[in-house]
Amino acid sequence: MSRDEVDRTLARLRDEKERISTALLELEVHQGYQLLEGAALDGETLRVQSEVRAGMASLWGLFDLYGRALGAAEDLRARHPKPGQAQLTELTRLLAGPSVELPVTEVPLERRTLLSVPSGEKLTLRAAVERMTPLYEEVAQAVAALDTVWSALLSRLAEVEAERRAAEDLLHSLGGAEPELDRLRAELDAVAALVRGDPMALARGDRADTGRLDVIRTGLAEVRRGLEEAERVRDGFADRLRGVAAVLDLLRGTEAEARRLRDEVLAKIASPVLPDLPDMSASLADRLAAVGRPGQGAAAARGGGWTDLAARVADLEKAANGALERARETAGVIRGLLDRREELRGRLEAYRVKAARLGHAEDAELARIYDRARGMLWTSPCDLRKATVTLSEYQQAINARAKGTNR
Repeated sequence: MSRDEVDRTLARLRDEKERISTALLELEVHQGYQLLEGAALDGETLRVQSEVRAGMASLWGLFDLYGRALGAAEDLRARHPKPGQAQLTELTRLLAGPSVELPVTEVPLERRTLLSVPSGEKLTLRAAVERMTPLYEEVAQAVAALDTVWSALLSRLAEVEAERRAAEDLLHSLGGAEPELDRLRAELDAVAALVRGDPMALARGDRADTGRLDVIRTGLAEVRRGLEEAERVRDGFADRLRGVAAVLDLLRGTEAEARRLRDEVLAKIASPVLPDLPDMSASLADRLAAVGRPGQGAAAARGGGWTDLAARVADLEKAANGALERARETAGVIRGLLDRREELRGRLEAYRVKAARLGHAEDAELARIYDRARGMLWTSPCDLRKATVTLSEYQQAINARAKGTNR
């Protein structure tokens, strides 16, 4: 090389060295690399850690040897502002020749002789960079893959642990025990140990498998909702019981109304098809008495039974509201038979007025049908089916006469 070529090459290699150094330092401060450092790992993640450490050691080792060779060239050039042929030859060897000597490695047994001396491999600066490049890519890819998986798992783990703490705080406030929370806590501890000790065991390709954490989180959320309901029961226990009692009062009134309507229907309607009478108020009142007996709230507080009590109150509220709805439906069905009679009465009178308006007030046949229908509808018990048929006959007769009048 000429002096200018040496100087241009030195400038290029200094820039190259700076860029390599920056890349290696950035890799070491990468979050995935930092996660590996100092972590007590096992399984697949331990293997990744070992490979990354070995790869980084090789990279820094090669880079150090690369820097030494480049440094030797820089020192030689600095000592000789006007290098002669000997110095240029040496600079050429350092910058373009095999100036990077790798550590001596043990010669394989099959290549040894009795007097053989192990010797190290020598590389050019360019060959050293070419050897560092795939090493760097392998380490960077391993670190990036680990970071993707581990970060996702740690993020989801933090969410699940927050859900667990929320449930634990509620349980502490309520007192007592929650077996399902204990089971989920043990399951979470096992998965958390795996996340922190061998996250790659939970990798599916280049993505994290958060399935187990998701199942635990769903279970914890369900437990938390149950505990929140228990807390609401505890805080509004008396009001909840008064609410159920009010619904039962309405239920008793509706059941009594259904019985009264049934008796009236049996007296006024012939052969009615009636639904079974609602009769739930007594049994629900017994359940309310059991839940609301004196000292029940205090016993729940002492024994940690607010969760169970919450479930019982919620079931009782649901049962009471459902019974009231069904009782109202039954009363409506029974009342419908009486309403049907009143509807038929109204229609009969409307048809009579229509007949008179058409000039058939003295029509003997119409009067005979009318009297027969009226006798059915105003006689107890009333045969609704026959009354409906007779009313239809009366309507048809009036319509026939109306058509005749129109013609």
